[in-house]
Amino acid sequence: MKVVAFDFDGTLSDSEMTVLLGERQGTVERRSTDGRAESVDVAEEMAAITARAMNDEISYARSLRDRAALLEGLSLEAAEEAYGDVTLRPGAADLLDALAEKGTYVAILTGGFEDGVRAALEREGVAVDEIVANRLPDDGEALTGEVEGSLIEGTKDEALERLAAENDADMVNTVAVGDGANDLPMLEVAGLAVGFEPKPAVEPACDVVVSDMAELREVLERKNAI
Repeated sequence: MKVVAFDFDGTLSDSEMTVLLGERQGTVERRSTDGRAESVDVAEEMAAITARAMNDEISYARSLRDRAALLEGLSLEAAEEAYGDVTLRPGAADLLDALAEKGTYVAILTGGFEDGVRAALEREGVAVDEIVANRLPDDGEALTGEVEGSLIEGTKDEALERLAAENDADMVNTVAVGDGANDLPMLEVAGLAVGFEPKPAVEPACDVVVSDMAELREVLERKNAI
């Protein structure tokens, strides 16, 4: 296997970046369907939106825009604090190091946010060859409530196919590891599709299912990626 592509939230990390950001935001006021003002707990609302998207009940693009909108006005300082709480799963850093030592091209393809991914990797002292992620724009002081990046409407299969072509690898020599509905495109085209505790709607697309990094490492060792 020449190329391994990981999802981040729910796969390499058990943190959910938007929820961590939402916890810093606290509550916001909005109008209910009947026009009444109501307070919304942002973290709880984000978790509910994320669950619907990962179970393929709403589009990922819609879920991401809905969650980003809830973050309008969050200070950059608070956002940095949230990114600082993003962590890798136990064993993930060692796995990434082993892949790098083997010379396998490693990418993180995530609809999450690049700042959080980089913060988690830097804290563990590890690196990957490429990060394809989205970003939360700001006005210099706070988040605008918008989101930008190639994986809002773009799909992970396109990203994985590009990585394979750039590394002179056939798709049969690629691995995709993910858990949610937005991972389905790359899982469906990869030579080996690994589900990391996948959601029910995702598991049928997986060749192998694992529940921790030790199991994942065994799978990758059998495929000579490590």
